[in-house]
Amino acid sequence: MIDKIKERIAEAEAFDAQTKEEIEAFRIKYLGKKGLLNVYFAEFKNVPNDQKKAFGQIINKLKNTAEEKVNTLKEELDSKADVKGIYGDLSRPGEPIAIGARHPISLVKNQIIDIFSRIGFNVSEGPEIEDDWHNFTALNLPEYHPARDMQDTFFIQTDPDILLRTHTSSVQVRYMENNTPPIRTISPGRVFRNEAISSRSHCFFHQVEGLYVDKDVSFADLKQTLQYFTTEMFGKSKIRLRPSYFPFTEPSAEVDVYWGLETEIDHRITKGTGWLEIMGCGMVDPHVLENCGIDSKVYSGFAFGMGIDRIAMLLHQIGDIRLLSENDVRFLEQFKSSL
Repeated sequence: MIDKIKERIAEAEAFDAQTKEEIEAFRIKYLGKKGLLNVYFAEFKNVPNDQKKAFGQIINKLKNTAEEKVNTLKEELDSKADVKGIYGDLSRPGEPIAIGARHPISLVKNQIIDIFSRIGFNVSEGPEIEDDWHNFTALNLPEYHPARDMQDTFFIQTDPDILLRTHTSSVQVRYMENNTPPIRTISPGRVFRNEAISSRSHCFFHQVEGLYVDKDVSFADLKQTLQYFTTEMFGKSKIRLRPSYFPFTEPSAEVDVYWGLETEIDHRITKGTGWLEIMGCGMVDPHVLENCGIDSKVYSGFAFGMGIDRIAMLLHQIGDIRLLSENDVRFLEQFKSSL
């Protein structure tokens, strides 16, 4: 009899189950009212006195083994159920992911890059924390030059020579220092100016500036390049150039595109004139070329610059520049259909 009970103990130790029903059947078989354990207890009275101690011990071992097996298997099944509750059915399709959208600044920047890349302009980038040489001095703005007052600058207090760049022209300076003509590049990026924040201005915004340096570059080349850009960007082919002043170009001009007066919005954004200012431009001053190590007697060039934020506000009819940096989901969701 003891040998049979030992066999039952071995069977109980080797038992495994995948469902609660299998565990319950095992429990009934061993621990139920009519289970094996009660059958063996009933046989206890028939066991010789000299074997009762060993018989009782082996029955208790069977009881403990069966109970431990039932408890262990139940805990394993419960832990599996908890994992399934956390992760769900892993064979089911995943939850749909909300589709995001590109920011209007990115949309306009990428469109500008694409337009100029078609005529051979590459993209150059530089640091947002700049030094005085690349941001001012190399661009014909030496210390105490009155034109520096045109740009309210964020200086780093610990080092007055370090500042947050006020334009991406500093990238053009770095590019000319490290590359030889012909140069044809655009420099998009974020710039900073110490200005009051309102619906029309911000202390940081985005610019893209272009530079072309080669032999025999003329103002006519500049005009044709801008004509191409306005046609591709706005679908408007009529532009005009008004004389202006920039320290790093000579001659300099402001560029207006004829927007038209067909709608009430046209009247509002052009103030009833039909013309809309979009950028500044000019021929690169020879001193700037020389500061960057380029022989101004051999090479000439033109440069232009525009605000990406302003164009984004124009194209998407955004009335407040602050919306572009506040990350309001309600505002950004409007651009989901844009590429």
